[in-house]
Amino acid sequence: MKKKRFKFRVIIRNLILALAALFLVWIAFHQVMVAYEQKKYPALGELVEVDGKNMHVYTKGEGPNTIILLSGLGTTAPVLDFEPLINEMSKSNEVVVVEPFGYGWSDLTDEDRTVENLVEELRTALIKSNIEGPYILMPHSISGIYSMYYASKYPEEIKAIIGIDPTLPNALEYFDESVPTMPKYMSYIAPTGIARLALYLSSEEFLPLADEGIYSEKNLKMTKILSAQRGYNKNIVNEANEINNNIGKTRNLSFPPDMPVMIFTTNEKEENEEGKSNITFYQSEIGNSPLQKLVPLEGHHYLHWTQYQQMSEYVNEFTEAFRND
Repeated sequence: MKKKRFKFRVIIRNLILALAALFLVWIAFHQVMVAYEQKKYPALGELVEVDGKNMHVYTKGEGPNTIILLSGLGTTAPVLDFEPLINEMSKSNEVVVVEPFGYGWSDLTDEDRTVENLVEELRTALIKSNIEGPYILMPHSISGIYSMYYASKYPEEIKAIIGIDPTLPNALEYFDESVPTMPKYMSYIAPTGIARLALYLSSEEFLPLADEGIYSEKNLKMTKILSAQRGYNKNIVNEANEINNNIGKTRNLSFPPDMPVMIFTTNEKEENEEGKSNITFYQSEIGNSPLQKLVPLEGHHYLHWTQYQQMSEYVNEFTEAFRND
């Protein structure tokens, strides 16, 4: 009996050692692939130094407006994600995407993802790229909080805000919801190659929910590659866990009545038991100012995946109106 137990333990031990060795080989393979991919697919825009690290800044188009697109939490490669909207809006505007640290082709940083750090890094990247304001901030999702902070601290640098289903500081209180968080162990998903393995098993989960042809094959390939490289890295995990603090710092902020604000949101008319919806929330935030407008659109939280043409038309119409006021 003891002999059988001993053999069983030896088998289990050898199995564990074999799995550990296989995992180490996978990590080494992942790191080799990262080095290869970074050489084959360099940054599409300019890398500027911010606090000793490289930040990726992409620009396209010319026009009377400089629109700064800001991504949502966990959008691995903002430049690629926004591509259809960039192509449309850049026909008559200068469009800029600054990829925060931990996103796209930007480096990782050891700085906490506080609203103060995020805004100052964004501002520094714009200044070092010689992109002059005043800017129109166009935040998606969580970047709505950062945009409100930016407009409050540097109002002379912002001439309008156009949100894409943006998170605003009062949303959680309005809907009586708790702040989501991420366990810190998720920050190991990218460096260990687990994100790459997940990509091999289910690549569609990492791609935009858009009709075929909207995103080019090259775009989708690079999106997969950057998803495998970056995944839920330490900066994204830290940003998620700073949401509560960042909301607390901006909870008392609101859009100035004289600032043009337009918000795109999903056209979900279904209300909760208290009669609240995204539409009623945004209506309570922007008030009745003629400079502030709410535009419900059919689609997903990532409205720019499918409604980029209509959004661009609304942006041009809206900016033309307040530019002539």
